[in-house]
Amino acid sequence: MRLLPCSWRRILRARVARKVIYQPSAVISSRSFATTTKKDTSSPLAAPPTDLASSVTAFLGTKKRLPEFNLIDKVIVVTGAARGLGLVQAQALLEAGATVYALDRLPEPSPDFHTIAKRAEKELGTSFHYRQIDVRDVPDLNKVVDAIAEKHGRLDGLVAAAGIQQETPALEYTAEDANRMYQVNCTGAFMTAQAVAKNMIKLKQSGSIAFIASMSAHVANRGLICAAYNSSKAGVLQLSRNLASEWGVHGIRVNTISPGYIVTAMVEELFKQYPERKEEWPKQNMLGRLSSPEEYRGAAVFLMSDASSFMTASDMKIDGGHSSW
Repeated sequence: MRLLPCSWRRILRARVARKVIYQPSAVISSRSFATTTKKDTSSPLAAPPTDLASSVTAFLGTKKRLPEFNLIDKVIVVTGAARGLGLVQAQALLEAGATVYALDRLPEPSPDFHTIAKRAEKELGTSFHYRQIDVRDVPDLNKVVDAIAEKHGRLDGLVAAAGIQQETPALEYTAEDANRMYQVNCTGAFMTAQAVAKNMIKLKQSGSIAFIASMSAHVANRGLICAAYNSSKAGVLQLSRNLASEWGVHGIRVNTISPGYIVTAMVEELFKQYPERKEEWPKQNMLGRLSSPEEYRGAAVFLMSDASSFMTASDMKIDGGHSSW
């Protein structure tokens, strides 16, 4: 009789003996997966055995599941987080475990802020705080950031999402309006990053800074006349690269996110004024639709976490391929 190779004999013996083939935390026999003499009426896509499922779900919300994305114990500042994209990204950071401070010029944040803050405390085991500040007020900005770092003894990250837009023909722009755009979108972002970086260096800790730039930093938007806005966001890209080159020696990473068109409450109001844009804008990217603020949650968590620990001076274009045509 012809003998099977040694390796095949071992496999056959294992099948007969029904030895254990997988052990996540509880012991699971190969009986759970092998064919038996009993009729198997279960679906091949059925849920895994209860003990396996429970061991997997036990990792959810802990440092054991994708630990490089975990932000537990980290303190992060998000500017422009009273509403819109900044608020959505702040919520994602909270869900990843961070303590988050929202900085915005509004006297009061949107009602959604308070809902998220309550959830952070009751369900997520962290906290969400609001500080009213205009990023153009540098002395006050420094005081607020210094106080946050002093209170916690650390400051781990910044998402600089504060920004303004004004659609005006270039021939009609005033110096005052142009300066206001640059002061908020570029200089304000610079001064916020500076305040955060000073505290990181003082505390001798590494950290991550992410600026919200725009696909408009890369292209001239068809049908939109916003020279000051686009150039201010292009300035943010170059600012990021230069800060990364200076602060890398301190372990501080600096990157940007360049979103495409986002459907926010403000954009919905814009569509009422210019209904043709609701039809035309989706045609300008490769996916044929507009984005929602929620589609940028992961980018913020990625850049603030150790998952991006070797990434700096880079730009994440999330524009549905708009700027790649």
